Amino acid sequence: MKILVIGTGYVGATTAMVFAETGWQVTGLDIDANKIEQLKKGNLHFHEPGLEELIAKHVQSRRMLFTTDKKAAIAAHDVIFICVGTPSRPDGSADLSYIKQAAEDIGRLMTTYKLVVTKSTVPVGTQEQITSWIAGAQQEAYPFDVASNPEFLREGKAVEDALHPDRIVIGANSRRAAEQLQALYRGFACPFVVTKPRTAELIKYASNAFLAAKISYMNELAKLCDELAVNVKEVAAGMGLDHRIGANFLHAGLGYGGSCFPKDVSALVNTAHKNNVELHILEQVMEVNRTQFAYLLGKARARLGSFTNKSIAVLGLAFKPDTDDIREAPALRVMEQLLLEGAQVRLYDPIAALPKGAAYSAVHVCTSVEEALSSAEAVLLCTEWTEFAQTDWGHMKNILDQPNFFDGRNLLDARLMRDMGYFYQGIGNDE
Repeated sequence: MKILVIGTGYVGATTAMVFAETGWQVTGLDIDANKIEQLKKGNLHFHEPGLEELIAKHVQSRRMLFTTDKKAAIAAHDVIFICVGTPSRPDGSADLSYIKQAAEDIGRLMTTYKLVVTKSTVPVGTQEQITSWIAGAQQEAYPFDVASNPEFLREGKAVEDALHPDRIVIGANSRRAAEQLQALYRGFACPFVVTKPRTAELIKYASNAFLAAKISYMNELAKLCDELAVNVKEVAAGMGLDHRIGANFLHAGLGYGGSCFPKDVSALVNTAHKNNVELHILEQVMEVNRTQFAYLLGKARARLGSFTNKSIAVLGLAFKPDTDDIREAPALRVMEQLLLEGAQVRLYDPIAALPKGAAYSAVHVCTSVEEALSSAEAVLLCTEWTEFAQTDWGHMKNILDQPNFFDGRNLLDARLMRDMGYFYQGIGNDE
């Protein structure tokens, strides 16, 4: 089987790499000619540890090809994975316009049987819509199947997650499609969940929403920990040893961001509303996350009196380490509020860049931690980059105008920072 991947973003590029790495011939299709030209050279257009090296290897071996030619690509491949974006609309619903375009292209250009597989995160019932869109675009009624095969990738850990998944979920209405998809994943030792497409689509949303709920729960608990002089990190460690709970996603901080959790929780709540169901817990998860950044700013404001004309160093822009993704990044909301209150913001991130436009034009972008901290009156850490954990904070204290440190990720050792002379506060660790 020859595999075509439509969309060469985060999900598409990783999906293509997985199948090339496991021995299949893969082609990536995208309408962005500049992106395709870079991929043909083995260059990745976003940051993901280890992924570029693997893509370059398979480009060199010719196991991985890239093209902008829809007609030739769709005609030549047996299995087509749809990996295009499904961004949020203003009402929180998923925008399926890119999915629809891909489906109609397949229907219009296919000339033999195709197995079409949705890798993108899509609302329940999308498989049925894709089936309708493909059929509606066909000029001749060639047979096809549409299956669901959601991805479960963590940004910054995509290579590990893709090559060593916890499970592979396949939603298909035909035995042929299910068996064909299972054959593609030959050699994977993880459990397979073979079910109906609607169930597979909901498994993806339900999984992300549950993880987002764990994060917001710990962020709420952290506020209580501050009032009770209890360290939330120790509470999380004790909780995580219970196998029913697990240690992952129990880290209190500024809240979640990125391309998945905000979009997917919102889409699931929107789906519930359309079906006259209230998901009260998830609505509160979103509200906690929306306001969590203000909790850290409140601590800093209480210490400084106000932010007006204060020089504030913001460390970290990406929503999490080991990625350049700034979508829904809490640091953006932090900086917006600081600027609104008249602060002078100095930003440093090892990889991520500010979005283009006037909104952040007043932010001074620095090229090192030391530059960002120079003469600053407070430090707000927003991303837990390894570089920040390894920084010589004893030395940095002498660069600051005032040694006020507000750790939005509880990255550093509170006692050690205070012993060095910092006024240090995290989230839920102010005992």
